[in-house]
Amino acid sequence: MGERIRLKSSDGFEPGAYVARPKGDPVAGLVVVQEIFGVNAHIRSVADGYAREGFLAVASALFDRVERDVELGYEGADMEKARSFIPKLGLDAAVKDVAAAMDYAKRESGKRVGVIGYCWGGSLAWLAATRLHADVAVGYYGGQIARFAAETPMAPVMLHFGRQDQHIPPEDVEKVHAAHPEVRIYWYDAGHGFNCDARASYNAQSANTARERSLAFLKEHLAATK
Repeated sequence: MGERIRLKSSDGFEPGAYVARPKGDPVAGLVVVQEIFGVNAHIRSVADGYAREGFLAVASALFDRVERDVELGYEGADMEKARSFIPKLGLDAAVKDVAAAMDYAKRESGKRVGVIGYCWGGSLAWLAATRLHADVAVGYYGGQIARFAAETPMAPVMLHFGRQDQHIPPEDVEKVHAAHPEVRIYWYDAGHGFNCDARASYNAQSANTARERSLAFLKEHLAATK
């Protein structure tokens, strides 16, 4: 369903991206922000799924600034390599490349643009709402959101967390809730990465419920006229 393209960020860097196009006129643009494992088969499947729902979905290859075309698994050496990319890249550069994907999605769709991110991408989805001009943002188990709880979202935000997540303390989520009670936060009886069907922590019931909520939220806010 998808195609590979090159984007252009504000500093001139050209990250790769996976684009999944809907049949017919897009209902909106949607940037799908990767976990720490690159734009791998799972992230491409997420983009494909939202394209089937009518979105023009764009997944920027955020690790291209460190190593091009990274696709990693979820255990062992791949996990260690995935973790090593984060300090090498930095959030500011990643935000630039998310912005480039948003610009492309807006230009190609001619519509509003949302951002949905998973794990590390969940934190970037939050920053897309506070620093960029996303029209709506959805974040799944973003472990760094609490660091930026003082930043104010300029768009509606929905967040998903697992009660069994060993990586994100509940008090971090409460910090976000206390600062921004208007943000929709949902809890699931699941662990970290519960949306990814390639991970041992996958929880089908939680993943399905979170996706239904996310899809309705995205369509509610992206279908509106400016």
